[in-house]
Amino acid sequence: MSRVRRLILAGYLALLGASHVARLQQPEAAPAPDQRVQLVDGAPRPRSGAVRIAYRERLPPTASSETSGASASAGGSSPAPVLLVHGSPGDGDAFRQVAPYLAATYRTLAPDLPGFGASSPRVPDYSIRAHAAMVLQLLDSLGVRQVHAVGFSLGGGVALEMHRADPDRLASLTLLSSIGVQEHELLGDYHLNHALHGLQLLAVVVATELLPHFGMLDGAFLGRSYARSFYDTDQRPLRGILASYPGPVLVVHGDRDPLVPVAAAREHHRIAPQSELVVLDGDHFTTFQRPEAVAGPILDFVGRAEAGRAAVRASAAPERRRAAATPFDFSTLPPAEGLALVATVLLLVAATFVSEDLTCIGAGLLIARGSLAWPAGVVACFAGILLGDMMLYAGGRVVGRPISGIAPVRWLVRPEDLDRACRWFEERSAVLILAGRFVPGTRLPTYAAAGVVRLPFPRFALWTVVAAALWTPALVGAVALFGTVAAEWSSVLQDRALPWLAATALIALIVLRVVLPLATRQGRQRTAARWDRTRRWEFWPPWLFYLPVVACVAWLALRHRSLTVWAAANPGMPPDGGLVGESKFAILSAVDARRTARTRLLSSGAGDRGADLARLDQWVEELGGWPVVVKPDVGERGAGVSIVRDRSALAERVRRARAPLILQEYVRGAELGVFYYRIPGQANGRIFGITEKREPYVVGDGRNSIAGLVLAHKRLRCHFRAFARRLGAALDGVPAAGERVVLEERGNHCRGAEFRDGGRLETPTLVAAIDETSRSVPGFHFGRYDVRGATLDDIRAGRFKVIELNGVSSEATHIYDPGNSLAAAYRTLFRQWELAFQIGAANRNRLRAQPPGPLLVLRRLRRHLRAGRVASRLGTRDQARVAAAAGSRRSAPGSGWR
Repeated sequence: MSRVRRLILAGYLALLGASHVARLQQPEAAPAPDQRVQLVDGAPRPRSGAVRIAYRERLPPTASSETSGASASAGGSSPAPVLLVHGSPGDGDAFRQVAPYLAATYRTLAPDLPGFGASSPRVPDYSIRAHAAMVLQLLDSLGVRQVHAVGFSLGGGVALEMHRADPDRLASLTLLSSIGVQEHELLGDYHLNHALHGLQLLAVVVATELLPHFGMLDGAFLGRSYARSFYDTDQRPLRGILASYPGPVLVVHGDRDPLVPVAAAREHHRIAPQSELVVLDGDHFTTFQRPEAVAGPILDFVGRAEAGRAAVRASAAPERRRAAATPFDFSTLPPAEGLALVATVLLLVAATFVSEDLTCIGAGLLIARGSLAWPAGVVACFAGILLGDMMLYAGGRVVGRPISGIAPVRWLVRPEDLDRACRWFEERSAVLILAGRFVPGTRLPTYAAAGVVRLPFPRFALWTVVAAALWTPALVGAVALFGTVAAEWSSVLQDRALPWLAATALIALIVLRVVLPLATRQGRQRTAARWDRTRRWEFWPPWLFYLPVVACVAWLALRHRSLTVWAAANPGMPPDGGLVGESKFAILSAVDARRTARTRLLSSGAGDRGADLARLDQWVEELGGWPVVVKPDVGERGAGVSIVRDRSALAERVRRARAPLILQEYVRGAELGVFYYRIPGQANGRIFGITEKREPYVVGDGRNSIAGLVLAHKRLRCHFRAFARRLGAALDGVPAAGERVVLEERGNHCRGAEFRDGGRLETPTLVAAIDETSRSVPGFHFGRYDVRGATLDDIRAGRFKVIELNGVSSEATHIYDPGNSLAAAYRTLFRQWELAFQIGAANRNRLRAQPPGPLLVLRRLRRHLRAGRVASRLGTRDQARVAAAAGSRRSAPGSGWR
């Protein structure tokens, strides 16, 4: 991290810390002069502590709070108070204009729900159920036995939950612009809405906790309490509560409500057959804009409820009761509108930045289930896709090729893919933009490359709009049509929306990612490659393949009563016998110089790089000239290894080095991996296994590109990604007929080399040479040599050079011979680890060599793997850059291994 970045980060952290300190010192909001305060237990969670509830109480001109409360509790003649429950966001002051009309006749109570207004700002649970429990406690503390509940917006849900908790508490129920049935809330499904509310809460938490605002956002209108109240609330039970409520019900709603559609009020009116419906000319905020129009119907209704003249469920008309018993018709659901529409569109636009295909699939499913209008879904996806494409182009144009190293682009675009796309633009037309939209996996590198090569913006914008206009309606429409047909065919309605959506999305993804690629030859070849990597164990991921080996090591650890005794197998390879962290240069320096490839160590210090760069030419000459091998001094599995053929590439690698590097002569010819072990106390060691390493190559036919030749090869296609990382744009070259193209010169299985069991190559001369070399290395008993010689016969005759010597972390790689069985591979690895434990235990007993502790080994391993990922990334980029600039190494036609 640069000094400027460190300063910026330090400044941000300092401001953030100061902001949090300032927020902790801010006093809680004090009640207004006309508010009272009451403490309640803080239900429903036990031991949540006392909660303060601030409330306003207004009395009729002829009454007092004492007489009114006493009469209510004793069943006197005074009418039950009117309880005004506000929504979210807000507080009891939401009724400041309506309450005076009601207070002229009735005692009114308007509490601030916990988390809002002057009540306790923090509570464990912000759901309507928890609020209902605490409001009931408030009424108990005030001695109020029964109330006429008026629930505004989210407060209607609180009132319904109050009835569920205490069925005798409500004398009547008024739903004022109120939420209720789940089907008419936002996207109509609890799980979808919960995800939406979760994203909303996440945005609020990030803004309040990660921005230095010094408390200015804590009192925001759309703050944490608002987001938590919707996230914690489950509206699914409200339909059943309202459908079973026996008392008088009044539903008051605006006909243009953008937050809670008037269709919800009509559904509330249907399922409560005794209810009265008043639809006003207004929106969700008619309570504030026309308080007299709202107060009039409520006063009349409460008066009739007090007098026993309001309808109850038992006295409802028979036709209303029959209509209420009819199941909900999901086909009557209108598409999202108002705030729900805005929230859905914004969510879809944002989701395209994560996955365009999944977003289009999701929009199609919302259209299929009636939650979203077709034009709105298509436009939202189109806008998000177009915006993302323009951002990719701008990033490529402003930042250039380094955009592939910037998050989040680096997570999605590989440098070699960007190099190939840039080359396509230089050699072909911009119609590639259109193809990039329809070919999976090519859009990101293609559009970023358009900016890198500075394709004229009008031309890019035109093709991008055309591509998105063709792709978006087709995908969204297809999913919507399929979802609708599937729902009608299977009669799956919204009561099972989540599994239906998941199944439809899975089918759409399979079509996009599996079926469509099969329509092209290269797509079929890539699919075959993935299948081959799955069925052939040599390509399994390490975490899966090594599970039985881990079990074997655990058993051996129990037998030897030590988790790390194997680390004593090579006391001369600190720190852990060659597991991780050993210096390659130090180990090679201990080997007989006549047997090793010439090697030089480069310093990693920034102050010494100038001296290293000045001596590069001299060192290359001492190593025998170009090419030279560059590798990290600490590493394994070929991570960060490059074969460099010119000074500029070597100088760039040295300048960007973060750890010590070694330069090594490039030994031409054949390569073997020879695994050796010697039991302590015995005079001679043995060769455990020999691996013959073969260079992967293809032979040109004059028609197909290198990529096509690789994908047509049953084995090489399994390593296609490795070759793409190394060769980059060179994969698109078309070799001449009979031309032999080497794909990888480094002898690593994970990079494409083929490993064969070379047991037939063992000779007494080779065994003697390896044994003599090993006994000259102090403290070495167990590991693998990587040796090179002019020919296999030279190596068998003992004429070779050691290019690497690895300790206990090495393995007998001849197990990866394609003809080897999985059982045989495990038998070899089990025997190898048995030898490691046996040799380590012998050294511990003979030499008193104490192995390191398990925690220390784990720390070193984690540190080493982190450093290895950086080295691998640097080496791969260098190799890809060299290959793209100079082309891959080609030789005369040969028979080749197929």
